[in-house]
Amino acid sequence: MYKRILIATDGSPLSDKAVKSGLDLASLCGASVVALKVVPRYPRSYFEGSAPLNREDVKEVEQRWSESAMQALGEIKDMGAKRDVSVKAVVAKSDLIAESIISTATKNNCDVIVMASHGRKGLKRVLLGSETQHVLTHSHIPVLVLR
Repeated sequence: MYKRILIATDGSPLSDKAVKSGLDLASLCGASVVALKVVPRYPRSYFEGSAPLNREDVKEVEQRWSESAMQALGEIKDMGAKRDVSVKAVVAKSDLIAESIISTATKNNCDVIVMASHGRKGLKRVLLGSETQHVLTHSHIPVLVLR
């Protein structure tokens, strides 16, 4: 059925459920997994009442975010090993989350994308956006959304 599954995570409890379901699906299908965490770039504009960080501080913050992402993906690798599922960990550095998910799935020849939806509605959805909705509407690869 599926040979390679991309599992996108943001580290939230809801996303953790999607990770477990994606790994279970991979185990059932005998598929490998590409586990993805998208790490944003540090904002480079001034915030009201704050001082900008120098270039080295920005690098340090971004490095910590990447290391944290790799640690989370390492946990997914461990969960995959317990299910006899091969997991490739990928950290993408980008502010364009949905595009990074689609791009990573395409580059890794994934058959399906597994991700969570927080189910925001109304004004919250307008203000916070919906990366899941963006992936659903722009991906040519099937998307399994878990809530």
